Amino acid sequence: MLDWIYNILKLLLLLLLPFILLIRGAVFFHSQYNCFPAVSLLASGFITAIVLFIYLTFMYGRITGRIGGGNVLKRRSFIALFLVLGYSIYGLFFLSNSNAKSSEVRSEFTNLHPIVRLSISTVLFLDRDLIITDAKRQPEDYKKMGLPTKKRSLHYKQSSGYVHAVDIRTNNRSEIRNTLLKWYFKLMGLNTLRHVGTGDHLHISLKSHDSPGAI
Repeated sequence: MLDWIYNILKLLLLLLLPFILLIRGAVFFHSQYNCFPAVSLLASGFITAIVLFIYLTFMYGRITGRIGGGNVLKRRSFIALFLVLGYSIYGLFFLSNSNAKSSEVRSEFTNLHPIVRLSISTVLFLDRDLIITDAKRQPEDYKKMGLPTKKRSLHYKQSSGYVHAVDIRTNNRSEIRNTLLKWYFKLMGLNTLRHVGTGDHLHISLKSHDSPGAI
Protein backbone atom coordinates (compact mmCIF):
# COMPACT_ATOMS: atom_id res chain seq x y z
CA MET A 1 0.00 0.00 0.00
CA LEU A 2 2.78 2.44 0.95
CA ASP A 3 4.69 1.56 -2.22
CA TRP A 4 1.57 2.31 -4.27
CA ILE A 5 1.10 5.70 -2.59
CA TYR A 6 4.80 6.49 -3.05
CA ASN A 7 4.65 5.68 -6.75
CA ILE A 8 1.54 7.84 -7.22
CA LEU A 9 3.19 10.78 -5.44
CA LYS A 10 6.38 10.32 -7.44
CA LEU A 11 4.45 10.31 -10.71
CA LEU A 12 2.47 13.38 -9.64
CA LEU A 13 5.67 15.24 -8.78
CA LEU A 14 7.22 14.35 -12.13
CA LEU A 15 4.13 15.62 -13.93
CA LEU A 16 4.02 18.87 -11.96
CA LEU A 17 7.77 19.57 -12.00
CA PRO A 18 7.88 21.25 -15.45
CA PHE A 19 5.07 23.65 -14.48
CA ILE A 20 6.73 24.46 -11.16
CA LEU A 21 10.08 25.08 -12.85
CA LEU A 22 8.54 27.30 -15.50
CA ILE A 23 6.75 29.62 -13.06
CA ARG A 24 8.89 29.34 -9.93
CA GLY A 25 12.02 29.71 -12.01
CA ALA A 26 10.71 32.89 -13.64
CA VAL A 27 9.85 34.29 -10.20
CA PHE A 28 13.40 33.51 -9.06
CA PHE A 29 15.04 35.34 -11.98
CA HIS A 30 12.67 38.27 -11.52
CA SER A 31 13.10 38.55 -7.74
CA GLN A 32 16.82 37.85 -7.46
CA TYR A 33 18.18 39.48 -10.61
CA ASN A 34 15.44 41.98 -11.57
CA CYS A 35 15.39 40.55 -15.09
CA PHE A 36 13.03 41.88 -17.72
CA PRO A 37 9.80 39.83 -17.86
CA ALA A 38 10.73 38.24 -21.19
CA VAL A 39 14.22 37.34 -19.93
CA SER A 40 12.83 35.74 -16.76
CA LEU A 41 10.41 33.62 -18.76
CA LEU A 42 12.97 32.68 -21.41
CA ALA A 43 15.44 31.57 -18.74
CA SER A 44 12.90 29.45 -16.86
CA GLY A 45 11.47 28.19 -20.15
CA PHE A 46 14.91 27.00 -21.25
CA ILE A 47 15.37 25.10 -17.98
CA THR A 48 11.90 23.58 -18.34
CA ALA A 49 12.68 22.52 -21.91
CA ILE A 50 15.80 20.73 -20.66
CA VAL A 51 13.71 18.81 -18.13
CA LEU A 52 11.17 17.88 -20.82
CA PHE A 53 14.04 16.77 -23.08
CA ILE A 54 15.23 14.46 -20.28
CA TYR A 55 11.68 13.10 -19.87
CA LEU A 56 11.38 12.41 -23.62
CA THR A 57 14.82 10.80 -23.70
CA PHE A 58 13.92 8.55 -20.78
CA MET A 59 10.64 7.47 -22.39
CA TYR A 60 12.35 6.87 -25.74
CA GLY A 61 15.00 4.80 -24.00
CA ARG A 62 12.43 2.71 -22.14
CA ILE A 63 10.58 1.96 -25.38
CA THR A 64 13.52 1.39 -27.76
CA GLY A 65 16.35 0.53 -25.40
CA ARG A 66 18.58 3.26 -26.82
CA ILE A 67 18.98 7.04 -26.67
CA GLY A 68 18.93 7.74 -30.40
CA GLY A 69 21.21 9.43 -32.88
CA GLY A 70 21.93 13.09 -33.50
CA ASN A 71 18.82 13.71 -35.61
CA VAL A 72 16.61 12.09 -33.01
CA LEU A 73 18.14 14.18 -30.23
CA LYS A 74 17.71 17.33 -32.30
CA ARG A 75 14.07 16.50 -33.03
CA ARG A 76 13.49 15.80 -29.35
CA SER A 77 14.98 19.18 -28.44
CA PHE A 78 12.63 20.96 -30.86
CA ILE A 79 9.65 19.08 -29.42
CA ALA A 80 10.59 20.12 -25.87
CA LEU A 81 11.04 23.75 -26.90
CA PHE A 82 7.80 23.72 -28.89
CA LEU A 83 5.85 22.34 -25.90
CA VAL A 84 7.17 25.06 -23.59
CA LEU A 85 6.64 27.82 -26.15
CA GLY A 86 3.14 26.68 -27.07
CA TYR A 87 2.06 26.36 -23.46
CA SER A 88 3.53 29.75 -22.53
CA ILE A 89 1.85 31.56 -25.43
CA TYR A 90 -1.51 30.02 -24.53
CA GLY A 91 -1.10 30.87 -20.84
CA LEU A 92 0.03 34.43 -21.46
CA PHE A 93 -2.69 35.54 -23.85
CA PHE A 94 -5.81 33.45 -23.33
CA LEU A 95 -8.39 33.92 -20.58
CA SER A 96 -11.95 32.67 -20.83
CA ASN A 97 -14.83 35.08 -20.26
CA SER A 98 -16.06 32.78 -17.51
CA ASN A 99 -12.87 33.37 -15.52
CA ALA A 100 -13.23 37.15 -15.33
CA LYS A 101 -15.75 39.17 -13.33
CA SER A 102 -16.46 41.38 -16.32
CA SER A 103 -15.31 42.07 -19.87
CA GLU A 104 -13.36 45.05 -18.51
CA VAL A 105 -11.43 42.81 -16.10
CA ARG A 106 -10.81 40.30 -18.89
CA SER A 107 -9.38 43.05 -21.08
CA GLU A 108 -6.96 43.90 -18.26
CA PHE A 109 -5.47 40.40 -18.27
CA THR A 110 -2.64 41.30 -20.64
CA ASN A 111 -1.79 44.27 -18.40
CA LEU A 112 -0.74 41.81 -15.71
CA HIS A 113 2.90 40.84 -15.38
CA PRO A 114 3.52 37.76 -17.59
CA ILE A 115 4.60 35.66 -14.59
CA VAL A 116 1.31 36.40 -12.81
CA ARG A 117 -0.62 35.59 -15.99
CA LEU A 118 1.16 32.27 -16.43
CA SER A 119 0.57 31.28 -12.81
CA ILE A 120 -3.17 31.99 -13.18
CA SER A 121 -3.48 30.15 -16.50
CA THR A 122 -1.75 27.11 -15.01
CA VAL A 123 -4.04 26.81 -11.98
CA LEU A 124 -7.07 27.17 -14.28
CA PHE A 125 -6.42 23.62 -15.49
CA LEU A 126 -7.31 22.46 -11.98
CA ASP A 127 -9.77 25.17 -10.95
CA ARG A 128 -12.05 26.00 -13.87
CA ASP A 129 -14.33 28.13 -11.64
CA LEU A 130 -11.62 30.62 -10.66
CA ILE A 131 -12.73 34.22 -11.21
CA ILE A 132 -10.50 37.30 -11.42
CA THR A 133 -12.31 40.24 -9.83
CA ASP A 134 -9.74 43.01 -10.23
CA ALA A 135 -6.37 43.72 -11.80
CA LYS A 136 -5.33 47.15 -13.04
CA ARG A 137 -6.30 50.17 -10.93
CA GLN A 138 -5.84 53.91 -10.83
CA PRO A 139 -5.54 55.96 -7.58
CA GLU A 140 -9.09 57.27 -8.02
CA ASP A 141 -10.44 53.71 -8.07
CA TYR A 142 -9.81 53.43 -4.32
CA LYS A 143 -12.01 56.48 -3.68
CA LYS A 144 -14.80 54.88 -5.71
CA MET A 145 -14.56 51.82 -3.45
CA GLY A 146 -14.70 54.02 -0.35
CA LEU A 147 -11.08 53.28 0.58
CA PRO A 148 -8.14 55.63 1.23
CA THR A 149 -6.11 56.35 -1.89
CA LYS A 150 -2.85 54.43 -1.91
CA LYS A 151 0.42 56.05 -2.93
CA ARG A 152 1.90 52.64 -3.65
CA SER A 153 -0.07 49.73 -4.96
CA LEU A 154 0.95 46.76 -7.05
CA HIS A 155 -2.39 47.19 -8.83
CA TYR A 156 -0.78 50.26 -10.43
CA LYS A 157 1.43 49.87 -13.48
CA GLN A 158 5.07 49.40 -12.40
CA SER A 159 8.30 50.29 -14.20
CA SER A 160 8.22 46.78 -15.70
CA GLY A 161 5.33 48.07 -17.78
CA TYR A 162 2.89 45.72 -16.07
CA VAL A 163 0.55 45.49 -13.10
CA HIS A 164 1.94 43.16 -10.43
CA ALA A 165 -1.23 42.31 -8.49
CA VAL A 166 -4.54 40.60 -9.13
CA ASP A 167 -7.58 39.78 -6.98
CA ILE A 168 -9.33 36.41 -7.10
CA ARG A 169 -12.84 35.74 -5.79
CA THR A 170 -13.17 33.63 -2.66
CA ASN A 171 -16.90 34.14 -1.99
CA ASN A 172 -19.14 31.10 -2.43
CA ARG A 173 -16.14 28.78 -2.50
CA SER A 174 -15.15 26.22 0.09
CA GLU A 175 -12.36 27.12 2.48
CA ILE A 176 -10.48 24.01 1.37
CA ARG A 177 -10.39 25.29 -2.23
CA ASN A 178 -9.43 28.80 -1.11
CA THR A 179 -6.64 27.43 1.09
CA LEU A 180 -5.30 25.19 -1.68
CA LEU A 181 -5.37 28.13 -4.07
CA LYS A 182 -3.49 30.30 -1.60
CA TRP A 183 -0.79 27.67 -1.11
CA TYR A 184 -0.47 27.09 -4.83
CA PHE A 185 0.47 30.73 -5.38
CA LYS A 186 2.81 30.62 -2.39
CA LEU A 187 4.52 27.57 -3.88
CA MET A 188 4.96 29.51 -7.10
CA GLY A 189 6.77 32.24 -5.13
CA LEU A 190 4.03 34.87 -5.24
CA ASN A 191 2.71 36.90 -2.31
CA THR A 192 -0.79 36.09 -1.08
CA LEU A 193 -3.10 38.02 1.22
CA ARG A 194 -6.75 37.44 2.12
CA HIS A 195 -8.71 40.72 1.91
CA VAL A 196 -12.23 41.24 3.19
CA GLY A 197 -12.53 45.06 2.95
CA THR A 198 -14.28 45.34 -0.42
CA GLY A 199 -15.55 41.80 -0.66
CA ASP A 200 -13.81 38.59 0.31
CA HIS A 201 -11.00 37.93 -2.15
CA LEU A 202 -7.48 36.59 -2.42
CA HIS A 203 -4.90 39.23 -3.31
CA ILE A 204 -2.01 37.80 -5.36
CA SER A 205 1.08 39.85 -6.12
CA LEU A 206 4.56 39.61 -7.58
CA LYS A 207 7.41 41.55 -5.99
CA SER A 208 8.05 44.94 -7.57
CA HIS A 209 11.56 46.33 -7.43
CA ASP A 210 9.99 49.82 -7.54
CA SER A 211 8.33 49.23 -4.16
CA PRO A 212 9.96 46.18 -2.49
CA GLY A 213 7.69 46.31 0.57
CA ALA A 214 4.43 46.75 -1.29
CA ILE A 215 2.04 43.85 -1.83
